[in-house]
Amino acid sequence: MNLSRYVPLGVLACFPAVAFAHPGHMEQGFMAGLLHPLTGMDHLLAMLALGIWAALQKGSLRWALPLTFLGALSLGFVMGHSGWTLPQVETGISLSVLLLGLLVAATVRLPAFIALALAAVFALFHGYAHGLEAIGSVQSFAAGFLLASLGLHLIGVLLTLGLQKHQPVVTRILGALVAASGALMVVAA
Repeated sequence: MNLSRYVPLGVLACFPAVAFAHPGHMEQGFMAGLLHPLTGMDHLLAMLALGIWAALQKGSLRWALPLTFLGALSLGFVMGHSGWTLPQVETGISLSVLLLGLLVAATVRLPAFIALALAAVFALFHGYAHGLEAIGSVQSFAAGFLLASLGLHLIGVLLTLGLQKHQPVVTRILGALVAASGALMVVAA
């Protein structure tokens, strides 16, 4: 089965099919959470890069990275919504984009413990920021935001699996572009 045919469909599925001509739509709950990761470049790039990096790994780490990320994302969300203090959140998020981009560009395979720890730390920052921003039904918002994050991870994995067989250099270029975006975010943070 040629997965590269289905990658564009997966990407298109992430975009809303409804136009919103004025404010007042979906300000709370599941849809707000679902759309939130797709509207912030930092989260969008980090989720895709994590999926790409995961696909470059061997064995169970390929799936352990996204699952660990989602678990820590949930914990960070609870921390942010509960009022915990996490210093330098924007810097941590920006650095996560930069470092994930570099890991992809260099096709780095770290020992599992280090890779999972990095993914968890990155996820705490992203989850914390989303927990602070959660509105409306917090449980519904969290479900939407976690589902969108998982979807972005899967798009990254499928994109990489499709590209690696025929165009492995494209994966490295994507990583470099994510790293460059992350560097700009670090400067702006």
